[in-house]
Amino acid sequence: MLRAQGIKKSFGSLSILKGIDLHISNQEIVSIVGSSGAGKTTLLQILGTLDKPDSGNLFLDDINPFELNQKKLAAFRNQQLGFIFQFHQLLPEFSALENVMIPALIKGDNMTDAKNSGMKLLEMMKLSERASHKPNELSGGEQQRVAVCRALINQPKVIFADEPSGNLDSKNAKELHELFFYLRDEMKQTFVIVTHNESLADMADRKIVITDGLLAS
Repeated sequence: MLRAQGIKKSFGSLSILKGIDLHISNQEIVSIVGSSGAGKTTLLQILGTLDKPDSGNLFLDDINPFELNQKKLAAFRNQQLGFIFQFHQLLPEFSALENVMIPALIKGDNMTDAKNSGMKLLEMMKLSERASHKPNELSGGEQQRVAVCRALINQPKVIFADEPSGNLDSKNAKELHELFFYLRDEMKQTFVIVTHNESLADMADRKIVITDGLLAS
């Protein structure tokens, strides 16, 4: 479903990715691990079309997003991909529900449909009573579940998560990890997760290790 072929990336004279070949299947949870500076986040950003490789190809269902113009690439990213970040990246001036709705509104859904979809996701996360609360009124675990709802609202083919539990205590981290597997089973969701959390990495359907810009396993 998602294929990377010969992905290389350098920053100046520093070579970060040295030829990555990778295939992610539908409804698979893949963890990416490695030491700091090994290229994990760089690879995740390229897979998520947030950065371009110097060479190599990326395909999602036989579409190479880097061949699209900027407008079509933005639409592709909005409609096909979801993102979860370590520090949530919720907009502080908006409520939990409004944050969840944003990708749907960008896609072109009307306000009523976006609100209904957002509330259904918040209800699934047991956050419906927190829908009107702003991020600073939510706990860290609640903020991250709102971010998961936001990632899910356009029913993406792949969700990319960069250290999703890195800012959570052990209880909330465990609940978040279990949530990913629930979403895989119940919503047929695919995840690619960069993590330093060995427990989450080992739970994944497949663990990929990056060493010195190459896949070690």
